Amino acid sequence: MAKPMIAIVGRPNVGKSTLFNKIIGTRISIVEDTPGVTRDRIYAEGEWLDKKFTLVDTGGIEPKDNDTILRHIKDQAQIAIDTADVILFVTDIRSGVTANDYDVATMLLKSGKPTVLVVNKCDTIGRVPDDIYDFYSLGLGEPFPVSSVHGHGTGDILDECFKYIKYSEEEEDEDEKISVAVIGRPNVGKSSLVNKILGQQRMIVRDESGTTRDAVDSYIENKHGKFIFTDTAGMRKRGNVDDGVERYSVIRALAAVDRSKVCVIMIDGTVGFTEQDSKIAGYAHEQGKACIIAINKWDAVEKDDKTMDVMRKDLAEHFKFMSYAPMIFISAQTGQRLDKLFELIKFVDNQNSFRTTTGVLNDILARAVARVQPPSDKGKRLKIYYMTQISTRPPTFVAFCNDKELFHFSYQRYIENQIREVFGLEGTPLRLIIRERGE
Repeated sequence: MAKPMIAIVGRPNVGKSTLFNKIIGTRISIVEDTPGVTRDRIYAEGEWLDKKFTLVDTGGIEPKDNDTILRHIKDQAQIAIDTADVILFVTDIRSGVTANDYDVATMLLKSGKPTVLVVNKCDTIGRVPDDIYDFYSLGLGEPFPVSSVHGHGTGDILDECFKYIKYSEEEEDEDEKISVAVIGRPNVGKSSLVNKILGQQRMIVRDESGTTRDAVDSYIENKHGKFIFTDTAGMRKRGNVDDGVERYSVIRALAAVDRSKVCVIMIDGTVGFTEQDSKIAGYAHEQGKACIIAINKWDAVEKDDKTMDVMRKDLAEHFKFMSYAPMIFISAQTGQRLDKLFELIKFVDNQNSFRTTTGVLNDILARAVARVQPPSDKGKRLKIYYMTQISTRPPTFVAFCNDKELFHFSYQRYIENQIREVFGLEGTPLRLIIRERGE
């Protein structure tokens, strides 16, 4: 059964994201003193009195603003309100009750959802400011004084939230879910892909780069299994990242890679491979993630019978370090080959968690050494005593030898290739650690 969902809403700059981070206990949402910084819904798991819940941060609502991006923010907040079990409506004691607060309160009253009224920035300890009584005029019941910076009052509002939640102890097995980070340069179609998969406008999608700023999690269950897709901000070259918010966004995208099992690396098929694509893919490779190269916008590419082969040659040139990664040609716009993408995600995740026995590994090692003799230097020859697997995600092996200096990189690559030849391990990096006997 899904965990209960609590959504944080309110007008811009009242401290919603700071409150979100304080409740979750880590800095997940972008916090910056600029209205409109949080654009999409941000999901994270929280826990209160041994009960787990999903907390949702939303962009600031300005109901009467006609700006296109602000209308999108309002739409996203409305989706969060519609899907939440309880709403935390955040206001600001310093600015008092505003016309926008009344507008948001009207939205919440129309939704009929249980709402806890939070009056933020009550940072002094002791007597509650008299101004808090003005917030009764919103018609949402008792206002709760809170300091999202210091954490005062957060326990009271969570207690109030759980009065409205019919909690079930039944939880889904996290191991059943495959977490997938969708990464790539700006404007390659990451949000469009996630939206197509979800069948709804979960992310803001516009034909301009930099629209997605936060890494946004989306849960989906279908005939292929259970998945959590994370749409991430586009990662530009470091020299081009001059905006403070964008810097946070890139960090958030990298963090999404860290906590994922599979990375779908999106490439714009109308542009082809770039140096930045290989750098983004390189980070996923270094973190040992299962990887898929998804060539998007394939419906817009002028093709002949050689176009796919040309793309594959380009991949081999630009992604030499990732020759193991399968390539798939998709269209986020039309949904072309999305079923195949799900099959690949499950396949590479399985490969990334591969494990074998020491006996089988040493049979492979014996055949490899018999086929190609280990290198020697100044009359001393490399001896590999045995090899064993020490971990998964990615599959990691340790080879014990007489002298690490003799175990040249080229011979390491040869041993790795022999392991892949037997087990396949398509879609996952492979680690081979060299140690001398006795280490």
